[in-house]
Formats: sequence, structure tokens, C-alpha cells
Amino acid sequence: MNRCLIMAAISLILTVVCNVAIAEPTAVDVRVISKGAKFVGTSMGGAEVVIRDADTGEILAQGKTSGSTGDTAKIMTEQAPHHAPVSTEDAAVFHAKVDIAEPRRIQVTARGPLAQPQAANTISATQWIVPGKPGIGSDAILLELSGFVVDVLSPPAHVKLSEATESVSLRANVCMMCGCPVTPDGLWDANRFDVAGIVYRDGTKLGRVPLEYAGQASQFHAALQIDRPGTYEVIVFAYDPANGNTGVDKTTFIATE
Repeated sequence: MNRCLIMAAISLILTVVCNVAIAEPTAVDVRVISKGAKFVGTSMGGAEVVIRDADTGEILAQGKTSGSTGDTAKIMTEQAPHHAPVSTEDAAVFHAKVDIAEPRRIQVTARGPLAQPQAANTISATQWIVPGKPGIGSDAILLELSGFVVDVLSPPAHVKLSEATESVSLRANVCMMCGCPVTPDGLWDANRFDVAGIVYRDGTKLGRVPLEYAGQASQFHAALQIDRPGTYEVIVFAYDPANGNTGVDKTTFIATE
């Protein structure tokens, strides 16, 4: 009996050892690119990346992208064949290594930009990886993150205004998810984007006010008329009619009697 137990234990140990031995560390590179723009990297806090087994949910690796926004000419202006790689060696990336013993379907999820949580969006995709066959290279795993970074600068949240106030300066910063600036006739053309504020007073929608380019990169402004006391909420959005890309931020303020 003891001999049988010993043999069974040895068999179990050998099985575990063999399973560990055949697991191979497999490199996976993940990049996150802003819709219509460049890579989400260090300048915007990067994007959080989680790699899971798509079938079991087991987390295989996690981290965040770091590096530059990439080569503007290569991404935005060069004529290249369909699906040609657009990243360069310095472009923001998360380098991961996963230990797998057999082909696994992975789910890769990215959330960012981390430095602008009010604008953060999430994107995920699944694909197979095979032991010893690294998913590396220019655009091995490339996730496109939609949205604009919209940051309401004025009025600040919950500021109280007196009854003598007739208008409020509404000001917002709008840029791409990679941090690239929005300017008239630029690569990211302010003339093409619809930037506006939806205004509510005490929960009732009053209407919409357009924000105009303020003369400084990514800056938009409007004069918001105040004719009655109440609690105001302003939802500022940026919208690209060419591809539906959209970003939102909001603020509240109080007009007293």
C-alpha cells in the first residue's frame, strides 16, 4: 500500500513538473491609439491594460502603456497600404509576458487616458496566442480608444453667483485622447468639430449654447446668460460629425437670489 501511495505521489509530482516545464513565457505587446489621432502614452498618464484568459477570466498580465504619442507623419499624413503598421519603436506600448502551455484565447482590455479620468473610455478585443509565438511587432495588438478629452475649466464646480450676475464665462479644453491639440485648419481641425454646452436649471433643460474657438489651442468658450436663480448644470460635449467621435464633461453652479 505504501509503495502504491509513493508511486502515485511521484506520478503527481511528475505531472506538475511536466506541466510547468512546457509552459512558455510568451511576449505580447499592446498599444492603444486615439480614434482619429495618435497613441495614448506617458503624456496622458497612459492607458491601463489587462490581459485575461477570455474563457476563464484569469488575469494573465496587467500594466499600462508608456512612451510617446508616435510619429505624426506616419500616423496622420503618409499614404500607406491598408492595415500597414503605424507605430514606431518609441510609440507608447505595454510589454507583457504571459506563461502559457497551450494556445489560449485572450481578452485584452484598455482604459484611459489615466490622467483624465473624466474622459476615460474602455475598449477590449479578443484573439488567440500560441506558446512561443510572440504577439509583438509594430501593431501586434492595437486597440482604438474613442472619445475626446473634454475638461470644463469655467465655471468651477458648485461656485455661487449673485443675482447681479447676468452671464457666466463657459470655458472648456478639448483635445484628442492622446493629448493632441485641436486648432482651426490643423490636423485636428477645430472648424470640423461641434463643441457645445447643454444647459439645465433645477433639472429642466433650457437649451444648448455653442462654444467657439477661443484663440488658443484646444480652448473653447461661450457667454452663458443667467436670468433666474437656481442650480445650473452644464454638460459640455465635443463631437466629430465625420466619425461620430464624442467626448463629454460637466459642471454645476448656483445662481442665488
